[in-house]
Amino acid sequence: MTVANTGMSQNQTRSPLLQVQDVHTTFNIKQKGTNFWQKPDTLKAVNGVSFELFPGETLGVVGESGCGKSTLARTIIGLVRANSGSIKFGDEEIVGASKKTMRIKRKDIQMIFQDPLASLNPRMTVGDIIAEPLRTYCPEMKKSDVQDEVRAIMKKVGLLSNQINRYPHEFSGGQCQRIGIARALILKPKIIICDEPVSALDVSIQAQVINLLQDLQQEMGLSLIFIAHDLSVIKHIAHRVLVMYLGHAVELGIGKAVYSNPTHPYTQALMSAVPLPDPIAERSKTIQLLEGDLPSPINPPSGCVFRTRCPIAGSECAQIEPVLEGVLDHRVACLKNKVEIV
Repeated sequence: MTVANTGMSQNQTRSPLLQVQDVHTTFNIKQKGTNFWQKPDTLKAVNGVSFELFPGETLGVVGESGCGKSTLARTIIGLVRANSGSIKFGDEEIVGASKKTMRIKRKDIQMIFQDPLASLNPRMTVGDIIAEPLRTYCPEMKKSDVQDEVRAIMKKVGLLSNQINRYPHEFSGGQCQRIGIARALILKPKIIICDEPVSALDVSIQAQVINLLQDLQQEMGLSLIFIAHDLSVIKHIAHRVLVMYLGHAVELGIGKAVYSNPTHPYTQALMSAVPLPDPIAERSKTIQLLEGDLPSPINPPSGCVFRTRCPIAGSECAQIEPVLEGVLDHRVACLKNKVEIV
């Protein structure tokens, strides 16, 4: 497959806000029935992922469950430590940084979690939940100033100021997610990692939350890493798209290039499953079903990790592990389908 070079990316003229280079995150897993002295298995959750995030940009991260999306997010924010690789926020390396350093950096990198209600303390009022980061990072602020900041951010995310003394259980799922967004924004961060923030919400509420995030991004100059299963959501919000499979990055490019010319067989299968608004086109399209189950990240296939489910895999795919290659705006990790400069 050949994809035309769409020209020089606008990102070339800017410095990246976040640089993730060859990051590996693993976990030691003790299998049931093993004896005490047996060495635990190694689960490779994130395996050599690299990308850059630029100011004001949204990077969409997609892939099926178990591909390492959430682990990647938690590694970037420091909730999970990377085993190797580099994560630079600006010019400062945060892999291996001390807890004190990460505490300082976390002020500029906040996270919105998947389950809005579960991420909020049920014993705290909305005002206290949103104000908690301010009390942690700005202990010198007066109580009245904190209240003013909380009310201002509540208004910004579409909550009423008279709801400040209510508890999370008194709100709907969409309202709880707005509370989570307000808590993430209260410190005026530079990056927000959104870990499937709309997957637990109704479709109409999803649209409201996504539109809210886009408005806030434009107003506050935020950079977003938006994780989702729904490719139609990613298409609506993301400037660039990173496709992950079994801990690996298999395709990376600007949204227009990836959606108009999906190059990796896994990306093609994901795109074929996206519903089309036209009933006739929806009935006539061909869905590329993936055969087999997702391999275990404890014992991944040799060579290309997707080869056991790939319809075009050859013998060389079992021997060679592909890397992201192609033009600046579109790269793919596949030995068969390549992005070529034309």
